[in-house]
Amino acid sequence: MQMRTDLALEAALLAQDGKAAGLPGVRQESEEREDMRITRIFIEGEDGARALGRPQGTYITAELPPLTDDEDDMEKKAKQLGSELRALLPAEGTVLVVGLGNEGITPDALGPQAVRKVLATRHIEGEFARSAGLDDLRPAAVFTPGVLGQTGVESGDMVRGVCGVVHPETVVVVDALAARSVARLGCTIQICDTGIAPGSGVGNNRKELNEGTLGIPVIGVGVPTVVDAQTMALELTGREEDAQAVTPRGEAMMVTPREIDLLISRASRMVAMMINAALQPAYSPLSLAAAAG
Repeated sequence: MQMRTDLALEAALLAQDGKAAGLPGVRQESEEREDMRITRIFIEGEDGARALGRPQGTYITAELPPLTDDEDDMEKKAKQLGSELRALLPAEGTVLVVGLGNEGITPDALGPQAVRKVLATRHIEGEFARSAGLDDLRPAAVFTPGVLGQTGVESGDMVRGVCGVVHPETVVVVDALAARSVARLGCTIQICDTGIAPGSGVGNNRKELNEGTLGIPVIGVGVPTVVDAQTMALELTGREEDAQAVTPRGEAMMVTPREIDLLISRASRMVAMMINAALQPAYSPLSLAAAAG
């Protein structure tokens, strides 16, 4: 039985029993920044893509302590993570930020709640921008497409349509993910340049959003909010029969913390501040999130 995870870091650890550095076609580097650990995984060949089950590209994972409401600490981390995201973005041009997910299902509400706090600036231009001292803002547009069950339209189709109007240089997509370990829920952030599959975090995969489907670079940003029940049972006991027992009728189940509302609130704020810091490095990401939301 395959243990499910959307995190490249966990996939790498699983691929070689915690010794991901030895995988062919996979390069890994890590650094500690006070109480935060950042790991960059570069999948550079077909062998690496097969080993990790992921497209070739760059995957950045930030492991943080459980998030709190300490605004100063959150802003500091957001600036550090914003620099990681900014390194994957083109130097200039409009960025479209998309929040995927269903706000009516709390574990899937990360995307909509996060992009609500990202400051849209594409409309701030011309004499108004100059007179307000905001002519150095990078143009950014924000969009929440909803889900197929609410709109009858695939998220990918809606995003493609908005791209035809906004003409962004790149798209940043925020979505909930699934992790292998319960300890990673709400306090691990993954950034990658390979796009994202809508609904992956809640087991409802839709059409992928990536450069192949949209025709422009797509940066995926995600936070794990759920653990697959079979994966959790297998990790805890090591017995496939126990994993099968949690889905007696073959119905997949996802596990999420009791405090999921607080987890989503804090994680979405951190992601929004990180994106604000990446797009508008001259401004306080905390102030930008407050102005947007």
